[in-house]
Amino acid sequence: MKRTLLKFKRVKTRILFSLAILSLFACKEQAPNVQFAYVDSLEKILPEATYFKDATAHTDVARGEHASFQFAVRANADISNLKVTVTAPEKDGTTLSDIKKGFVGYVKVGRTNPEPSKDILRSPSGYFPDPILYQDTKNVPFGTPQPIWLTVKIPTDAPTGTYKGEVQISGQANGVSFTDTKPISIEVFKPIIDKTSLWVTNWFFLDRLSYLNDNQPVEAYSDTYWKLARVMAKTLAEYRQNMALLSPLDHTEFTEENGTWKFDFTNFNKLVNLFKEEGVIGRLEGGHFGNRIDGSWSGDFGLKVPIIEKDTTYLKTKALSDPKTRNFYDQFLPALMDNIKNNGWAENYVQHIADEPIDDNVDSYIEISNYIKSILPNVKIIEACHTSKLEGKIDIWVPQMNFLNEDLDFYKEQQEQGDEAWYYTCLAPKGEYANRFVEQPLIKTRLLHWVNHKYGIPGYLHWGFNYWSSKGGITVSGDPYSDASGLIGSSGNVLPGGDCWISYPAKDEIYPSIRLEAMRDGIVDYELLKMYAEKYPEKAKDMVGITVYNFEHYDTNIGDFRKKRRKMLEALSK
Repeated sequence: MKRTLLKFKRVKTRILFSLAILSLFACKEQAPNVQFAYVDSLEKILPEATYFKDATAHTDVARGEHASFQFAVRANADISNLKVTVTAPEKDGTTLSDIKKGFVGYVKVGRTNPEPSKDILRSPSGYFPDPILYQDTKNVPFGTPQPIWLTVKIPTDAPTGTYKGEVQISGQANGVSFTDTKPISIEVFKPIIDKTSLWVTNWFFLDRLSYLNDNQPVEAYSDTYWKLARVMAKTLAEYRQNMALLSPLDHTEFTEENGTWKFDFTNFNKLVNLFKEEGVIGRLEGGHFGNRIDGSWSGDFGLKVPIIEKDTTYLKTKALSDPKTRNFYDQFLPALMDNIKNNGWAENYVQHIADEPIDDNVDSYIEISNYIKSILPNVKIIEACHTSKLEGKIDIWVPQMNFLNEDLDFYKEQQEQGDEAWYYTCLAPKGEYANRFVEQPLIKTRLLHWVNHKYGIPGYLHWGFNYWSSKGGITVSGDPYSDASGLIGSSGNVLPGGDCWISYPAKDEIYPSIRLEAMRDGIVDYELLKMYAEKYPEKAKDMVGITVYNFEHYDTNIGDFRKKRRKMLEALSK
């Protein structure tokens, strides 16, 4: 018995000694295992991703567009102060120095798409990559991949050929400093993309400018307001938006005496000029004059009329038959048109009446359209619509993409008669349709504008560039970085993640999302496809045909997409 106890004590001592040695080694600083890999910028790197096959960091571009690179960094320890340094790509003394670099952040999608596509991305954590954060350093938790995003602007006069540069990462992991470097290359082809012809409008909300001001209120038309409005315009222009939705009703001062109205368009005109200066306005999109009187989906439309009470003016929707409505618009519409003409904007001015008319309330819409056209016969009416019963009442039809699909022959007929037919996406269509949802593969956002080319659709509209808060019955997070999904009132209608915004607020600036970057690339693709179709019509038709099979079927293979695009660039360079 004593021998057994003695033997046990010896074994126990050896075990304790071994544990002490292991503990000593564990406390000693170890060289971190840091993974640094190139990942195609059309891939979404989910926070659960553990494997990255390192690829060659190369991209093909036309002159005048942007080259994008994405890298993933991951370590077996917490990373502190991860930093990215770029040696600008250079060729024969020419340097591509206009570079933006940032870290892709993760956002929660708290309400998943209720009608998911077959290729929807599934994240066990519910977090997805989306905002590009322009900050100098980033701390990265143990085992979590950190996407890095680089965007290189290519000048329109850049010499063609291959430019070579480097990307270096540095930081500390497990108390040990590390660095790693990857080469990057950009082949610049002959085609030039300058101004783009696809009409693109993302509706933006200037009443959300407080998000760019440390969440402090921004007084309308104050110095801060004009500064931040310019930030908005610059961002839209940078991402190739060429239309601006600005409301004459919201930005005009009204006075009334004994039924006679006077109008001060100073602030409206200043906004228009600001957006023109920044290059957004190819077309000026007049904000909606009307909406549903009782707020119900099938309710009749009316027009918004200013109500002046003491020092307060607000807009109230009234029926067209109301004498106050007629009296106001009989005076306002001619004054507005005179202002538009006097500023030289008439040729590029289009006007909304009321959003999304349907069969149930189309008669009230027709009545208002007839009235407005009787006063402004030369102004084109543009509308997002859910009905085709508006021939002669709308000049720029903007059906939801699924309605365009279902009634394509009708909209083609409208185009043949001289109207324009666009399409829009919002919380719908879901399912297999391309859209801008966070949960969708990124290539589907880019292919939206291949759809434009395939079906001869010259414009695209989306309602939510920066709907960063809860208003108008739409419930979304007050913090766009916390949850990207929303809910419409008590109907249970889910706004899929990312539908309310495709950009993110920061102090005095707006951060893009990787979806906004993909959308800009798709707008450029539309221009390249137009060039390709002019030079090689059959080849262009075949290329688009095997990329967008139809509205609900796409080739989303990223490798093949890159090959197709290079083939197009090579052909256009001959």
